[in-house]
Amino acid sequence: MSESSPLLRVEGLTKSWPGVLALDAVDLEVRAGEVLALVGENGAGKSTLLKIVSGAERADAGRVLLEGRPLAGTPAQVARQGVVTIYQELSLVPQLSVRENLFLGREPVRRGLVDAAAERERAREVLSRLGLDLDPETRVESLELAQRQLVEIARALLADARLLIMDEPTTALTPRETERLFGLLRGLKEDGLGIVFVSHRLDEVFALADRVSVLRDGRSLGTREAAGLGRRELIELMVGRPLEQEYPRRAAEPGAVRLEARGLAGGLVAPTSFRLHAGEILGVAGLVGAGRTELARLLFGADRPTAGEVLVDGRPVTPRSPREAIEAGLALLTEDRKGQGLVLVLSARENFALANLARWSRGGLLDAGAEAAAFERHVRRLGIRLSGPGQRASSLSGGNQQKLLIARWLEHDASVLIFDEPTRGIDVGARHEIYLLLHELCARGKAVIMISSELPEVLGMSDRILVMHDGRVTGEIADPRSASQEDVLALAVS
Repeated sequence: MSESSPLLRVEGLTKSWPGVLALDAVDLEVRAGEVLALVGENGAGKSTLLKIVSGAERADAGRVLLEGRPLAGTPAQVARQGVVTIYQELSLVPQLSVRENLFLGREPVRRGLVDAAAERERAREVLSRLGLDLDPETRVESLELAQRQLVEIARALLADARLLIMDEPTTALTPRETERLFGLLRGLKEDGLGIVFVSHRLDEVFALADRVSVLRDGRSLGTREAAGLGRRELIELMVGRPLEQEYPRRAAEPGAVRLEARGLAGGLVAPTSFRLHAGEILGVAGLVGAGRTELARLLFGADRPTAGEVLVDGRPVTPRSPREAIEAGLALLTEDRKGQGLVLVLSARENFALANLARWSRGGLLDAGAEAAAFERHVRRLGIRLSGPGQRASSLSGGNQQKLLIARWLEHDASVLIFDEPTRGIDVGARHEIYLLLHELCARGKAVIMISSELPEVLGMSDRILVMHDGRVTGEIADPRSASQEDVLALAVS
């Protein structure tokens, strides 16, 4: 292969599902020693493209070439050819050691037995290269998420990867862990490794990528040099329309106190007091492990408080279970919408109905007509894109899954909505729709708590911000529009 030839070439890749053209003659090139960012809205075809390249799916037409030679086979066969994919859901076996995970499926054998000594030596070498001071015999289940991510990369290096594909690798990492990962990826790039980086976080795209390739509605819109691409231009390429403001502004007019926490404590959370008004978005910021999700769980009754009380519209409620919280008018959209919010094997309409069955039941019988009418009303109102009410929740895009959960709680008429990482894994266009919906909720007198790890988002969307560290509220930012990310971080580490 000449120096000017691409490491990976995708030519005319086409893939259809029943009723959906997922990829339409997509072309793509990745060079050795570069980071290529692959961006696009949910449903643009990114996941399908990655699955075909990695061997998890077969294309209907087109071909994939690695160093000019056809790349095909199962994921294991593709990995042996030098293309390794690290998905958002890591594939490590928690009960095994780091060493066992690194060599799983390709153990060196000596005299008919696994050569554990050779594994330990090679494991130490690759871990040292990544700056990981780990005993290879450490169980993976005891590692932090960032360390697990690096172990996945170490496994790719041991497989002699020439192309590394990373799908949303920073979703659960702190800013410090993200920067450490980026430093490592820059070093791998200097060593000649080709890297495909998929992310909805545009700040990360511009910080890391050499070039940016955009997919929209299954079609490639071409590849541009990152240095010559503006943020607004990239957003418009992705969504196919101009966005007036990434974080839409509104005139906030907070009303009466809807929710009040008085000395609420439990688990990691120290005694915490605050008020939330009707028509207000209260942002909750802090590093991973600061206690933000734990606070949400206490408010929603998912965890039992050890002290304090919760009042809704002036009435003491202090929920001891999610059922009591729902009856009091609270709703929680969890950060893990797939694992804790939705039942993925059920249809969109069945998921919508889960918290609302009592509304449509009379004498133990369900009024299916009333349920269907309510579902269709919310689908139209929120712009939920689906093939029909029977479509499985697992097949919806991230943005539409989030809208489905919001529809569930709107039908229940919750007065206080707690959003934990509301835009995690959601593209910029769907994010904008979620932001507009939050404003609409506030205009209707609802009160919103928004927990977010993305500082531009929490600054751009909140009326006030509580900052947490180590289970405590370390400060409040009364005017987020005039604050900076550094102001939030200073409170988040104090």
